[in-house]
Amino acid sequence: MDASQPGNLAPDLRPGLKHKLEWRWNRLRCMTPAEVLHRVLRAAQARAERAGWLRAPLAPQADLSARAEPWVHADAAVDASRYVAAADRIADGWLDVFALRKVDIGSPPRWNRDPKTGIEAPLEFGKLLDYRDPDIVGDIKYLWEPNRHLHLVTLAQAFALTGERKYFDALAEHLDSWFLACPYGQGPNWSSSLEVAIRLANWAAAWQLVEEVFSEEKNFALRDRWLSSVYQHAEFVSGWLSRHSSANNHLIGEATGLFLAALSFPYWPRARAWREQAKAILEREALAQNAPDGVNREQAVAYQQFVLEMLLACLLAGRANRQAFSPAFEARIEAMMDFLASIMDAGGNLPMFGDADDGLLLGLEPGGFAACRPLLAAGAILFGRGDFKLKAGALDERTRWLLGGGAGREFDAIDAEKTRLPLRQTFAEGGYFILGCEFGGPQEIRLVADAGPLGYRSIAAHGHADALSFTLSVGGGELLVDPGTYAYHTHPVWRHYFRGTGAHNTLRVDGLDQSVPGGNFMWLAKARAGCSLWLSSADKDSFEGWHDGYMRLDDPVKHRRLIELDKRSRRVVLEDTLEMGEDHEVELLFHCSELCSVEPVDGGFVISHANASLKMLLPRHEQSSVQLYKGSVAPICGWVSRAFDRRQPSPTIVWRARLAGNTVLRTELVISEAA
Repeated sequence: MDASQPGNLAPDLRPGLKHKLEWRWNRLRCMTPAEVLHRVLRAAQARAERAGWLRAPLAPQADLSARAEPWVHADAAVDASRYVAAADRIADGWLDVFALRKVDIGSPPRWNRDPKTGIEAPLEFGKLLDYRDPDIVGDIKYLWEPNRHLHLVTLAQAFALTGERKYFDALAEHLDSWFLACPYGQGPNWSSSLEVAIRLANWAAAWQLVEEVFSEEKNFALRDRWLSSVYQHAEFVSGWLSRHSSANNHLIGEATGLFLAALSFPYWPRARAWREQAKAILEREALAQNAPDGVNREQAVAYQQFVLEMLLACLLAGRANRQAFSPAFEARIEAMMDFLASIMDAGGNLPMFGDADDGLLLGLEPGGFAACRPLLAAGAILFGRGDFKLKAGALDERTRWLLGGGAGREFDAIDAEKTRLPLRQTFAEGGYFILGCEFGGPQEIRLVADAGPLGYRSIAAHGHADALSFTLSVGGGELLVDPGTYAYHTHPVWRHYFRGTGAHNTLRVDGLDQSVPGGNFMWLAKARAGCSLWLSSADKDSFEGWHDGYMRLDDPVKHRRLIELDKRSRRVVLEDTLEMGEDHEVELLFHCSELCSVEPVDGGFVISHANASLKMLLPRHEQSSVQLYKGSVAPICGWVSRAFDRRQPSPTIVWRARLAGNTVLRTELVISEAA
């Protein structure tokens, strides 16, 4: 059951004061003295603002003679009917919000109400509002999503493509009602600087498409209210940036909203300061948060795409307005694209390593955009990469909006064979290694092994306890998968499961996670992992990795995993080596795609999906047992989550044994030729 099912619309019961105190203590343990001081000063600042010592910023008179070059372009090649259909639904009062389809958001919308639970959040001082408390705000992800105003971009697109006034009128009604319902600094929509920044970015995109209408005198009042709120949004973000352990994708998102606003609304002297502040942060954080090999340090593929979307938008907006970024910034964007292209299989599937919340920066594509193909299409044009063009498949409409009318010609002009680079198989700093053969073809084998860090900074907020896990696809069909994320602030039991070791294709000891969780977005003890062997030839790929997550046990356990692919026989061998003194309960976990059928055979199982299958031969041990789970809730096992707040049953194979002393467990995966 998930949020799309009416029996599960309320969040879990409030965990209570003890849980809150425990979370605060755990969070404090993860802070450095400098961060503690920073947060004390921030709390004092917030209380001073609430007391009225610091006033809401007043926007000076806007100098509308200042001009900005557009970075969103209406392209005649896009299918206008898609945007019109989406805009009509929005104008009629319907939105899709994560797992909820066709939500009646009201007319005007109830901006402070969680559409999932119906809870109306109070208009308390936003910076001190506890948005993690479901009793106060409901499910904050559902409340925030409509307030990001991605749908206003869709309305602006429909207006730009058709000239029909009803789309501008709907946009105007939503803006006007938002200004009334969400006064500066009050309520849940002013509790997160990232949310303020994403709304600002979407306002910047929409403004470019409807700006001409504000030359009409009857729209001057709305224009002035909108610009005043833009100024307040930018000042809020500029003075309330994420720092220390929270300086992850949030900081990049905040700088992105500030930078795009500074370029799109250059009507005040302060806009130059916003631009310079944001650009400096983007230049620094693009290199700090993304390793030179292109892997985002949060170790979460979905957040890699989110950050890449932000950096790409800033690059393009900057180019349009003569604000070039450094060669190192552009090179890091290309490296990030290279990583995504390398882990994407022939069917366009990406491993779901780490957290995912379906977050987008800009509402340029009705209903969001699929995986990372639009990002690679833009990368093909920007960097002249034929391999990116092959992975993208075709030029999508989102890229046309960002790159303009010439994008189609530029994309078509790329010679995919002459400009493609060899596939990268090793991302040593990020900790990912790709074993495989016949890449890109119908017989492709692609195995992605994970020996990377848990996550970024002290709390590793979006990492999962997945050291030495792997995914496997054959011919573009997923066989062994990472099950995803499912939940964030609500459903704590499910949150714990999906980010825990038991939800990954690895080995678990004594039913414990490799790393010790301290809350929904925090790890107290973090397993270290690494690669000790990588060899690749025409006949064989070999990877060996290790982690020390179970060295914390009274009887320490060191886990090493060897993965070898024999390309001629299409056989994968897993050897799990356990170095330990006493006996432990050991589990090997294999999570199959929800589209797979799993049938028992002598010594193991046959896993089939579409035209691909493999025979799994499990370790032989006299005291071992094997169970196949699918949609189990006691214990929780056998699930996959393809979208935020949605889950569905999927087959999971669990091999168990009580083992003592140093042990080697051998598993074989024999892959059949695709039909």
